[in-house]
Amino acid sequence: MRTRKHANLLLVDDDTSLLKLLGMRLTSEGFTVTTAENGPEALRQLLRNKIDLVISDLRMDEMDGIALFKAIQQQPGLPVIILTAHGSIPEAVSATQERVFSFLTKPVDRDALYRAIDEALALTQPASDERWREAIVTRSPLMLRLLEQAKMVAQSDVSILLSGQSGTGKEILAKAIHAASPRAHAPFVAINCGALPEPLLESELFGHARGAFIGAVSQREGLFQAADGGTLFLDEIGDMPLSLQVKLLRVLQERKVRPLGSDRAIDVRILSVTHRDLPKAMAAGEFREDLYYRLNVVSLKLPPLHERAEDIPLLAQHLLRMAAQRHKPFVRSFSAYAMRRLVAAGWPGNLRQLVNVIEQCVALTSTPVIGDALADDTTVMPTFAETRHQFELRYLRKLLQITRGNVTQAARMAGRNRTEFYKLLSRHTLDPNDFKH
Repeated sequence: MRTRKHANLLLVDDDTSLLKLLGMRLTSEGFTVTTAENGPEALRQLLRNKIDLVISDLRMDEMDGIALFKAIQQQPGLPVIILTAHGSIPEAVSATQERVFSFLTKPVDRDALYRAIDEALALTQPASDERWREAIVTRSPLMLRLLEQAKMVAQSDVSILLSGQSGTGKEILAKAIHAASPRAHAPFVAINCGALPEPLLESELFGHARGAFIGAVSQREGLFQAADGGTLFLDEIGDMPLSLQVKLLRVLQERKVRPLGSDRAIDVRILSVTHRDLPKAMAAGEFREDLYYRLNVVSLKLPPLHERAEDIPLLAQHLLRMAAQRHKPFVRSFSAYAMRRLVAAGWPGNLRQLVNVIEQCVALTSTPVIGDALADDTTVMPTFAETRHQFELRYLRKLLQITRGNVTQAARMAGRNRTEFYKLLSRHTLDPNDFKH
């Protein structure tokens, strides 16, 4: 069970005296307590702070407890306890149907409240085991399935080849795999194989022993030695010169590094990344086939951002919160118009471009709410094909969500036969099983 001293609670109640009293009681029990006097203020606090559990009054002006619960579902798994002085069976049924964790009536029994809090935190405890992927913000079924695969293969020592468009977050995923592996306590060492000339890249990778050649006045440890016991991340492996590919293959086969003048056994797990089509590079004689199969024991491909458009609001708010904390703490959200433009954009630069745009938004705004995230920048305007693709993707996902993965029912609603509908799902890499629960 999550210890109380590490649990962050958000209390929401428009009765300031009760808010203060309950806050004092929970603080004395070891919780870290943040308070809000209404729903909109609670949402702002959620953007500014890491919250483990929300305790909210039901009856409030502007936004009641159920409406608040629905609004915070962009943070999957965040439990909510509803309190009310107007307890009734219909309200309790409504709350539980909305998947509110618990519904308690005022005056709240202290033991019942503490028990509900402990049960809610215990229920979300498995999320702490997901710290390996805390840098990856997503609720996309496509990404969640990829993360399941990544966590599974992280437990073994097999080499993994990560692919995907530039800016999709391949290094972030590589670090997450390392964090989920038994090697998490050991170094994660990264190098861009396309950023260095061949002699310097060889020295960086393999190092040299003292006296190995004229001018080698001291021993130089290569990155293989530096990563011993941990993970070596080879970025843009497709750009590695052929002569070094031979040496890398020998290291992987013999599990030994031979810097000039030395011979040392190593224990390194290899994660490599490329944006190139390596089979085409092999056909052109630019990449060794034997090395490819050594590196590509397991292949994971990150989707471009436009294929996980449902993540854009979540990512935008997350990035906004981070940028605001660094530069302008008063900035708190996007207008509905700005968010619509973010979701509709094509994002050819993927996550890297989104990060850049959000940083610009925060740097240029003078108001708490960003009115237009893209201004007059037409460089991210989607093409007709991209817009159609995004519409189809959102439409199909909505159908599968409504029917909970029932393909027959979804095809009927779409006015398509099952064969055509399955082809559409295949085109958009959608698996009906992801929507059954």
